[in-house]
Amino acid sequence: MSIFTPTNQIRLTNVAVVRIKKGGKRFEIACYKNSVISWRAGAEKDLDEVLQTHSVFVNVSKGQVAKKDDLTKSFGTDDLTEICKEILTKGELQVSDKERHSQLETMFRDIASIVAEKCVNPETKRPYTVSLIERAMKDIHYSVKANKSTKQQALEVIRQLKESMEIQRAHMRLRLVLPAKEAKRLKEKLKPLLQVVESEDFDEQLEMVVLVDPGCFREIDELIRCETKGRGSLEVLNLKDVEEGEEKF
Repeated sequence: MSIFTPTNQIRLTNVAVVRIKKGGKRFEIACYKNSVISWRAGAEKDLDEVLQTHSVFVNVSKGQVAKKDDLTKSFGTDDLTEICKEILTKGELQVSDKERHSQLETMFRDIASIVAEKCVNPETKRPYTVSLIERAMKDIHYSVKANKSTKQQALEVIRQLKESMEIQRAHMRLRLVLPAKEAKRLKEKLKPLLQVVESEDFDEQLEMVVLVDPGCFREIDELIRCETKGRGSLEVLNLKDVEEGEEKF
């Protein structure tokens, strides 16, 4: 005797479920464990490495697939891949309390590591240790957000820590070469983007060694390229202007 299995049921195992509520209805997708975090952090780009199936469910654990009409009404499309991407990005990852705690602890350490790697004490130019940054994050009661990438959160942490300690992004050291004709005009335009001008040499062209905030690098690069039509140049001398040794309290 054969057992009848309804056609709208799919059984899956070892699943991480991402859930979203939309149009008063609940929708879920079935993902591989640990892959959702990688996708959200931008480390995983292949959707097939994240999704166990491109189906959208009403209830993953019961294997109940969502009706096409409900999907169209709620998402404005019946394209399953696009719907899965939206749920993956905006939905809530369903994990046990133990798993969530472990995941948030790992993210907390990762954020502290990124901050320690990117920042220095502006007075001494020395980097902070990861454990010191972790302590500082606890002091400001920083709460990790599971649905935001660690890189985004590290930038947020740097902004918040500036209010309670001496910290800034380590400057990049660049060599800028500007054609004589545009040098004066371009130098004025660049001025607000430069933190420190270490040296200036004007012969047939203007050559400057400068320190800049890494967040301004792209703007400086584009400005020199567009304004000089490729005749100027920019060279990275140091990614981080840092003194040897670590900062201690």
